[in-house]
Amino acid sequence: MDFQQDCQTLFDFYVACYREGDAAGCAAAFSPVAELYSPYGPPAVGRAAIEALHREWVEEEAEDKQITIERSGCSGDLGWCVAQFSEGSAAMGTSLNIL
Repeated sequence: MDFQQDCQTLFDFYVACYREGDAAGCAAAFSPVAELYSPYGPPAVGRAAIEALHREWVEEEAEDKQITIERSGCSGDLGWCVAQFSEGSAAMGTSLNIL
């Protein structure tokens, strides 16, 4: 499997958890020391804070949430990906993710 497919697999897991309303599952897609910066909420540093933020986010219906990896790259143990996301007509855009 190539790195872009690895990224898509990770985000597919995240989306499945999100659709199920599983905030802990969403947070499990992040490293224990991850930082999440989003225009949809305050910064969240660490997996516990990421889970708390997702508890709010997953309260709304999200069965149509999608994330598609457009581009990616890696060198050693550092990787990145650009993803397109959508959640019905409520939100859509592009994210840059450092892995």
